[in-house]
Amino acid sequence: MKRIGNDDPLKSMLKAATRADLIALLLEIAGENLTIRRHCIDYLKGTVKIDLSTHRSAESSAALTLWYEVEPKLSELDEYGGADYDTIDAVDEVLHQLMEVLEELTLDEEDREDLLDEVISYIKSGNAGMDDNLYDIAYATCKNDGDLRELAKRFENLDQHWPLEHARQIYRKIGDRKQYLELRNKRLHYGMDYYDLVAFYWENGEKIKAVETARKGMELAEGRMDELRMFLADRAKEDGDREAYLEYIFAQRTDYLTLSSYKELEKECRKGEWEKYEGKIIDLLEKNFDIQAVKIYMYRKEYEMALRYFKPPFRSTYHIFGESELFSISKRLEVLFPEEILAFYRSSVGNLNVSASRKIYAQNALGIMRVRRILVEVMKRPEEWKAYALKIKSNNAKRPAFQEEFARVIPDWDSI
Repeated sequence: MKRIGNDDPLKSMLKAATRADLIALLLEIAGENLTIRRHCIDYLKGTVKIDLSTHRSAESSAALTLWYEVEPKLSELDEYGGADYDTIDAVDEVLHQLMEVLEELTLDEEDREDLLDEVISYIKSGNAGMDDNLYDIAYATCKNDGDLRELAKRFENLDQHWPLEHARQIYRKIGDRKQYLELRNKRLHYGMDYYDLVAFYWENGEKIKAVETARKGMELAEGRMDELRMFLADRAKEDGDREAYLEYIFAQRTDYLTLSSYKELEKECRKGEWEKYEGKIIDLLEKNFDIQAVKIYMYRKEYEMALRYFKPPFRSTYHIFGESELFSISKRLEVLFPEEILAFYRSSVGNLNVSASRKIYAQNALGIMRVRRILVEVMKRPEEWKAYALKIKSNNAKRPAFQEEFARVIPDWDSI
């Protein structure tokens, strides 16, 4: 761009222009470009002296202008259910900027109403993928309980799941017991629904109602029950009812049984108590014999029980996991059960007789490296390894990428 010098005609014309001319020019330019309008307001409010009311109005107008700058792109996201990453990132950045601006100022009532009308319409649509930002902006316009109550009513009028959830939490926050309970009791389906009501009663000192609601939730609710269980477990512990406490803890730790939750339950139980629950856990392991069950059997040093996971029928997708925890476990079993683990390693390799990407070649090379480790280092049968590897190498002689990836992983590949 050409540098503007003292002889620039525009500079000369601006100097000659009257105040009225300059005002008219800026209004015309700003009227056609919202970004310029916002920049003008931001610049002038920091340099010119104006009364407090006008200053607040200018700030409010600048914030609203920021919304109208980004709204066309937001509309595009809403219409098409998404866009390219650059557009999404750009919209996200401006919406976040607007939220930060709104947190620092109070909009004029008219500007606030206009902005909320627009924001709520996009929340209702829910197709732009910007719901978190939109909710943040809506909340940022609220400066007192009255604003929050009015926003809750807007959410309530949408009669949609998430807006109603926000309305409930607003009523709870501002202490509107009647409205909160009315909305909460309309939807008690999942465990978290009941727990929300339990927590409300408990925080308000209504402990009997809280416990009764938690027990009702345990009978009727669906989905996640963790919070309800732990709430009742804590109450049982407070009451000295160890049997009830352990039943809740057992249910909690075995809802999704992992090695970690197994250890937690084992630590929680006394010797006689552990004998009671240990058998129940073994029954669960047999009903759901997955990788977590294998890890628990390894922890219990019941290696033959763990080995069953590595016997036929083999899973054809093992090779895609690379150095996953599955192969960490199998490595610990190599010395104890070399033949069985060798068969498992051979089964975990993908198809070696087709052309593929270097990534697949590298994954298969890891599988073959495991076979080598068993034959050479554990079973001390290097000749069998060489015969096995030579066949693979010969079958892929015309695939240089295959040979390169295998040579990177397997130390003696080039010499075979």
